[in-house]
Amino acid sequence: MDAFFASVEQLDNPDLKGKPVAVGGSGERHVVAAASYEARKYGVRSAMPSVIAKRLCPDLIFVKHHFERYEEISEEVFQILRDYSDLVEPLSIDEAFLDVTTDKKNIGSATLIAKEIKKEIRKKTGLTASAGISFNKFLAKIASDIKKPDGLFVILPEDAEKFIEELPVEKFFGIGKVTAEKMHNLGIHKGKDLKKWELPDLVRNFGKTGKFYYDICRGIDERPVEVVSERKSLGTELTYEKDLTTRFEIIAELYKIEKELMERMKIAGTTGKTVTLKIKFSDFRQITRSRTLPDFIRDFDVLHRCVTEIRKSLDLAGTRIRLLGVSISNMEPDQEEEGEKQLDLFR
Repeated sequence: MDAFFASVEQLDNPDLKGKPVAVGGSGERHVVAAASYEARKYGVRSAMPSVIAKRLCPDLIFVKHHFERYEEISEEVFQILRDYSDLVEPLSIDEAFLDVTTDKKNIGSATLIAKEIKKEIRKKTGLTASAGISFNKFLAKIASDIKKPDGLFVILPEDAEKFIEELPVEKFFGIGKVTAEKMHNLGIHKGKDLKKWELPDLVRNFGKTGKFYYDICRGIDERPVEVVSERKSLGTELTYEKDLTTRFEIIAELYKIEKELMERMKIAGTTGKTVTLKIKFSDFRQITRSRTLPDFIRDFDVLHRCVTEIRKSLDLAGTRIRLLGVSISNMEPDQEEEGEKQLDLFR
């Protein structure tokens, strides 16, 4: 999906259409969760501190996130994808791999399937999506980013070698900013530079992922599209404009975060056994502490009690806290919640 969070906000509020929009808070401690394409023209990007974003784009409009709405539209989009293939692997809330080797609608062409999916998404949600088509996941992901927004790009097998050789390593799917900088320092700037390195040298410099880099610069990616039907974790976190310094502030903020997380669990129809407390201090030092319960969490009191126990196990006196977060993992669908929803059909 194209600038998903920001595009949803523009869809729901026509006054925002055509304007630079950032999803997130505007305070000194906030970051941009998503930026519209109008904002990106000024250099505004996700994960950028909001104060910098505002400096780049003085007319930038900040809007609060609405995760429930994003999840609602995401489910619509994924249902469309499943109409065309049973092999759908979510990459995030707004992105997925599809294996269309088995063509459920007998369209006969991956390119035509992508065009149909884009058309269907636009018709049912009012949003645009971009598609990348190729013979493996690595190349398909790269192709999907080339002609955004509302784009479609194909990398054919006979074109792959030349395409990869000229591709900057920072645009390789699976190579992040830090790794790209390390590669630049080693004289690796494009795929053709990476291809010159032998496997043992890559493993020595990049560990186990060196094998992955060795393969992808040769267009080799044998990972199958895997159907992932269950979320691995669910969490909520807040970054504060002013550091939390007192026990009361910490307790009060955690209570709000726990309430929001419990609400998100109910909306998602899921539950979990493992609770993780995340704390980032003013010096950017970060800690996480987890506790696994014997039973799945189905009410707020259990979640609150567990978070409180984790908090009390930590010595937070005298600290300055800039971020708090709580998440659950070790998850499964909430069968009790599903049972209640099923009964509603017969009322």
